[in-house]
Amino acid sequence: MKLKIFLFAIAAFLFCNCSSEKLEEKGTAEYIKSINDWHEKRVERLKEESGWLNLVGLYWLQPGKNSFGSSKSNQLVFPVGTPEFIGNFILEDSTVTAEIFDNPDVKIDNQIISTIILKSDLEDSTTIISYKSFKWFLIKRGEKFGIRLRDLNADLVKNFPGIERFPVNEDWKLNAKFVDYLPPKEINIPTIIGTVDVELSPGYVEFEIQNNIYKLDAIKSGDGLFFVFADLTSGEETYGAGRFLYTDGPDQNKNVILDFNKAYNPPCAFSKYATCPLPPEQNKIKLRITAGEKNFGNH
Repeated sequence: MKLKIFLFAIAAFLFCNCSSEKLEEKGTAEYIKSINDWHEKRVERLKEESGWLNLVGLYWLQPGKNSFGSSKSNQLVFPVGTPEFIGNFILEDSTVTAEIFDNPDVKIDNQIISTIILKSDLEDSTTIISYKSFKWFLIKRGEKFGIRLRDLNADLVKNFPGIERFPVNEDWKLNAKFVDYLPPKEINIPTIIGTVDVELSPGYVEFEIQNNIYKLDAIKSGDGLFFVFADLTSGEETYGAGRFLYTDGPDQNKNVILDFNKAYNPPCAFSKYATCPLPPEQNKIKLRITAGEKNFGNH
């Protein structure tokens, strides 16, 4: 009996050591520095006024009048620190009008205006309403309209602890081959708020790891490619709803560099007030990508 227990303990020990991963930094000093510099700039962008760390509210509008302010009697209850009664948002068809009560500290694009038709974040010159450190504006997601609220003095901006990452490993800088969709293919991109966006994919990238072929559908982004993907680390070490990756566009030989050391969290990893795309089914790959950003908080 003692021999069986001993053998079981030895087997358990060996299994634990074989299945565990010891991840270490790997690559040239120049490459590792370039990834660390990239990540520092990424964190600084998160802290900027247009970043994701200062989001403190997201309010979906109902048709008709939507009163807003910090009083709980409003339909849209803003945080403490804003006026009790600021005004109304009026949604009629696809037009949103803001009515602002008399308050010299509430400004629209830095001007005191009582009534204005709002331009959303999908339009040029998005209308920005401000009160002290608070700023808010209209967003449009599918057929839904909402108000996104920022506080430039938000605690998360001032006390951001940084983002844990896997050790930089140049082995995760991969050569991939771009394959065109002719014509470009419509793909469904679900979002965290339950809508589905239809995007045109110009093609997919194909890469090989340990004799296995993996594919990711791409979305065109400027001159480059954008990927929303999930892998076998998702929901464990990394954010459960997947990660993002940008790359340069394919070269003349259809080659693409996929550097998963630059895989990063979507905004929803930092804030429940973001509206993030989720990986399409074909971009959920059965591979542990132990590179890039790990999970943050509990979002």
